[in-house]
Order: sequence, then C-alpha cells, then structure tokens
Amino acid sequence: MSGLPAARRTVLKGAALAGAAGLGAAACSTDSKLGHAQTPTPTAPVELGAADEVPVGGAKLYREQRVVVSCQAAGQYKAFSAQCTHAGCLLDKVEGNEGNCPCHGSRFDMTTGKALQGPATVPLPSVPLKLEGGKLVAGPDA
Repeated sequence: MSGLPAARRTVLKGAALAGAAGLGAAACSTDSKLGHAQTPTPTAPVELGAADEVPVGGAKLYREQRVVVSCQAAGQYKAFSAQCTHAGCLLDKVEGNEGNCPCHGSRFDMTTGKALQGPATVPLPSVPLKLEGGKLVAGPDA
C-alpha cells in the first residue's frame, strides 16, 4: 500500500478497523439472530398445556415457549422466563427445582427464579400465569 496516496491509505485503514469492530460487536450480540429471544418473557398469552404435567414439588421446562413452571403444592404454580440472565441462552433442563443453562453453567432456583450458581447473578424474570380449564396459560393478561 505504500504506492497509494496518504489520504487513501488512511481511508482504507479506517474502513478495515470499522469492519473489524462491527464483527466484534456482532460476536458479542445476544439478539434473536443468534438464537436468543429479544424479550425474555412471552409478549402474548401462550397455552402451555395441562397443569397436571407439572410435578408437585418440581418444575417443567416449556422450551419452545421459553417458560419454566414450578409447582410447590397442588394448584400453586409460578412461572419464570427460561432465558438465562447472563448471556440470553435458553435453559436446557430442569432437575427437581433447579434449572441449568448449558452455555456457561449458571443454575437457577425454579421456585423463585434466583440465580444459584454464576456467572448469572440476576434472577429469571417472573411470567404471569393462570389456570384456565385445567390448562396453564402464560404471558400478559394471564
């Protein structure tokens, strides 16, 4: 590039740096293009299924709806986002009352949403939930 005028070299260097910065920002992004929801909770009511599918004293992950529901006593349900608060990954499994994030190992209490093991420190957002005709419905107006 030494044969190019100084102004053109400066422009080319600036373009190369801007491109590299854009790639770096995209690599750190957690938007839906990388498999993460833009909003961690449902924006419209979503039917999850029969309430009796959630074990009493345990929890159930509704992966496609990005919701986890716990049941501490018969008829007492709580719902939380299934999207990790660290990097936006989706929880992959629930064992008893603990949810696991496969990306970095964060674990959450499914009865409270509280982060039990980091790197996540922020609890999972709660999701409104209601029981309609034996079925669980999560999201706004629930």
